[in-house]
Amino acid sequence: MSEAQLPPGWPAMSIQQAHAMLGAPGSPLEVEDVDIRGIPTKVWKNLPPSIRAVVEASRAHGERVFLVYEDERVTFEAFYRAVSAFARELQAQGVGKGDRVAVVMRNLPEWVVAFYAAASIGAVVTPLNAWWTGPELEYGLTDSGTRVAIVDYERYERLVEHLPNCPDLRRVYVSRTRDEDLAHPQATRLEDVLGGADAWGSLPDQPIPPVEIGPEDDATIFYTSGTTGKPKGALATQRSVNTNIFTAAAAGARVFLRKGEAPPAPDPHAPQRSALISVPFFHVTGCFAVLNPTLFSGGKLVMMFKWDVIRAFELIEREKIVLAGGVPTIAWQLIEHPARDNYDLSSLESVSYGGAPSAPELVKRLLEVFPKSQPSQGWGMTETCAAVTSNNGEDYINRPESCGPAAAVAKLEIRDPDDGRTVLGPNEVGELWSFGAMNCRLYWNKPEATAQTFVDGWVRTGDLARVDEEGFCFIIDRAKDMLIRGGENIYCVEVENVLYDHPAVMDAAIVAKPHRTLGEEPAAVVTLKPGAHATEDELRAHVASRLAAFKVPVEVRFWPETLPRNPNGKILKTELKKLFQGEPA
Repeated sequence: MSEAQLPPGWPAMSIQQAHAMLGAPGSPLEVEDVDIRGIPTKVWKNLPPSIRAVVEASRAHGERVFLVYEDERVTFEAFYRAVSAFARELQAQGVGKGDRVAVVMRNLPEWVVAFYAAASIGAVVTPLNAWWTGPELEYGLTDSGTRVAIVDYERYERLVEHLPNCPDLRRVYVSRTRDEDLAHPQATRLEDVLGGADAWGSLPDQPIPPVEIGPEDDATIFYTSGTTGKPKGALATQRSVNTNIFTAAAAGARVFLRKGEAPPAPDPHAPQRSALISVPFFHVTGCFAVLNPTLFSGGKLVMMFKWDVIRAFELIEREKIVLAGGVPTIAWQLIEHPARDNYDLSSLESVSYGGAPSAPELVKRLLEVFPKSQPSQGWGMTETCAAVTSNNGEDYINRPESCGPAAAVAKLEIRDPDDGRTVLGPNEVGELWSFGAMNCRLYWNKPEATAQTFVDGWVRTGDLARVDEEGFCFIIDRAKDMLIRGGENIYCVEVENVLYDHPAVMDAAIVAKPHRTLGEEPAAVVTLKPGAHATEDELRAHVASRLAAFKVPVEVRFWPETLPRNPNGKILKTELKKLFQGEPA
């Protein structure tokens, strides 16, 4: 955007000035310093102290609709009653503060109730990736020491043969099962406890059972794929999870201040804002950046059985959706689908995304198609409980390559990747380190990995980046051997290890193949053992039998000799990537 196109006088103030105004004493978004595990840390002073407090505050929205799934509609009051009823059921099963409770299902109203019921009694909620295979889910349940799991029927079928291998698991609640009689002795139909979603409003009017929960108490474990092959559970506190609520509000208010305007005051009589959730709740973006803020603010959250752009158009029109997005892939589909003009999408005001690199031209295309929308993007990771930075409004239009500046309660540093200590200057490229109350505190049962990533309140991200003079962050590359397919992290070594387990494979490497909307997909380069034989389809099927579908290489190329390596023996993936360049799907 040229200076002539910018609003007159923009920006009216610097990022630092805007943050100072927003965080000033007496402001709803006031910032204060507190001691967190011995480290002075800036926090949102008025943040709800726990996830339970968010649920209790949400009851004030009464008979407004909170959750929409197909033709099911759940009000805030009905939701509260279901949370209370299931919290009591979990306590009756012996679940107490600190016990792990897993939620393993697609986006359903029951997912939301299970998450908040467990969190409200101080359990550590452990959402597992619903796309994982049976062995992957078994690993998540055993690694976390899960005591109770709430699953949908599809996940139950995938898990049932693995349940004997989960010694800590005492009870499994199965939602939307077709079997009146579940074969496994540990399994119970969730509907036998709560009834169907449409009936939650008739559950008893009773408070959530009392439990003392503080801001630094453990809250959730979300798994992130690991560079050593096995996923790691990132343990977050109550404050870490809730920080996103105010971080998002502050980012929106900053847009007005940068234009020289006062942010609009909250209006309890304003029309309800509705959001389309098109990313899974089992990712921090869906749970912490969409679900939790929507519950707190009294918005309506519209769920989909699975992402489908035509269904998204139908729901935007039917439910008057104001907010949509998730990852750049979804934004591209919303603007490029040929059927878009067949639907009334005029309610759409904001399309936001993160979790994957986005092309700079995306913001321009969004404004062409949805002129009144306010595109935004941000950066975060599982270890930072979603957003640390955000780039909104004119700032995003002005710097489309940037993921934005850090929130007022966060700090970014660019450090020398070799020593991890030397702080580099503006626009110097190095490893991105992130500090703030949103950071997780450790990896569950992984002390060595914890020591490498969580350092004195900082998260060592593994991303290579630069930060300019005004604090805007630009992600340059990933230091970790990872690719991101449409928002899903794929750590190459995990797929490579599975390929090495095939008896015909001698050498294997996973690299990114460009994809226009997904960003990139996994592709494999393989050298077979002398005299051995394997086809592309055979190797892809081998991976598919062990890992989730999104991790399966879309293409396998065979290399006639040992893969190229540097003097230290590291595979030269930059050379192998050239095999797939220039041919985006």
